[in-house]
Amino acid sequence: MKLVCNQSDLNTNLSLTSRAVPSRPTHPVLANVLVVADADSNIVTITAFDLSLGIRTSFNAEVIQSGTIAMPAKLLNDIVSRLPEGEITLEDETNTEENTGEGILVTLTPRSGSYKVRAMGGEEFPELPVIEDTQPIYLSAASLIEGLRGTLFATSADETKQVLTGVHLKVLPNALEFAATDGHRLAVVETINEGSDDNNDAELEVTVPARALRELERMLAHSAQSEETIALHFDQGQAIFEWQNQRLTSRTLDGQYPQYRQLLPRQFQRELTLDRKQLLSTLERIAVLADQKNNIVKVSIDSGAQEITLSVEAADIGSAVEPMPAQISGDDIDIAFNVKYLMEGLKALPATEIVMQLNSNLTPVIFTPLSGVKMTYLAMPVQLRN
Repeated sequence: MKLVCNQSDLNTNLSLTSRAVPSRPTHPVLANVLVVADADSNIVTITAFDLSLGIRTSFNAEVIQSGTIAMPAKLLNDIVSRLPEGEITLEDETNTEENTGEGILVTLTPRSGSYKVRAMGGEEFPELPVIEDTQPIYLSAASLIEGLRGTLFATSADETKQVLTGVHLKVLPNALEFAATDGHRLAVVETINEGSDDNNDAELEVTVPARALRELERMLAHSAQSEETIALHFDQGQAIFEWQNQRLTSRTLDGQYPQYRQLLPRQFQRELTLDRKQLLSTLERIAVLADQKNNIVKVSIDSGAQEITLSVEAADIGSAVEPMPAQISGDDIDIAFNVKYLMEGLKALPATEIVMQLNSNLTPVIFTPLSGVKMTYLAMPVQLRN
């Protein structure tokens, strides 16, 4: 194999794929990335696979001789990321005297100097899953990114609650619904699916691990145009997202996802309209003290004054109180939240003004943007103790 490519192209694609390389591989070859160079198309493909998450990216290069080789991911990444910008020649030396049988020797030649790396034959590298005989469902990149940004933060990190460690994706005719919950909060985003066509009337529900979807979001932000169409193949515990020459494969999560729509109250006794950025910046200041104690912030709603007051009591450390204006309908009430849950939800809500709806100080509170993206964020209050 011999190819000449741009350092930035190689570095970018290695960075994207290397995130699917396991930190503790169960088999030595999994610590590698598979590099495939095709002289006919002048395309180089890089693949990483931990047997659960697989990432494949491609880029253009001058391929002088086709070949397939498995190279140590971390070492290659560390070398290439430090090389100067410009052309790099990558060549394996299968037929030289230096190749002593202890693997294949690959030489990287930048503008000056050269680096030799031991590699393995590509035939040992496992194949990425393939789903055949299923009709793909087409999703728009813009809708996918919007849904992931509004839900990924609310997934659970608790591996004992497997199904909650993913985002639940519901594909409906001309619409997508994303949902994530960790048991304390819930984020739901509904988007119009502009990637759908007249034949895209299939309905499906699938829960995909948050880890895979974070990589998907990163890849889409890097390589996909907002109007681009992403093909989703789904079958037998696997989901495959494909666009351009990029592919991400992931196992899906087993188990019944909670009936989250039943958690959303339909009627409310109190409603507030708030400036999102002002509320978020106030919470960020208050959180400095909340972090010192129990992460609890109290929100006192005063309909007469048309303002809310945020306060924190951190015993033996200090306290903080800060009011801000709000449009309020309903009776006065004091309610408390985990300040981190509140801030994370507000960061994800894409609007200048938001609506906060609630009934009592111990029932679910709903936050929605006043306009724009159709997103619902549910946060459970915590009990105030005197």
